[in-house]
Amino acid sequence: MQDLKGKVSFYLSALLYLLFNLRLGGDGVATLKATLWQIAQTAPYVAGVTYVFIAFLQYMSDGAKVPWNRRFRLFFAVGIFAGLMYAIYEYAGQGTGVQ
Repeated sequence: MQDLKGKVSFYLSALLYLLFNLRLGGDGVATLKATLWQIAQTAPYVAGVTYVFIAFLQYMSDGAKVPWNRRFRLFFAVGIFAGLMYAIYEYAGQGTGVQ
């Protein structure tokens, strides 16, 4: 049962990552392009911050490796936070150039 719960929470965190990085467009193709562009813009920063977190966790545990599913969970968590902050920035009118 624990394995099923872990898989469900993993896929739920991946879905939330996509939801928080979702950018709506006029139609489905525009939404897909905007969402992929959003992920492409933020993924390098999210990966870098996640790398620092993983390095810190490994340092604190005397070199014990962090499992891959935990690495992805950290990536999704940082990505959700980054997507939220970027969405607040965009929807507050700062990212559009409109005052």
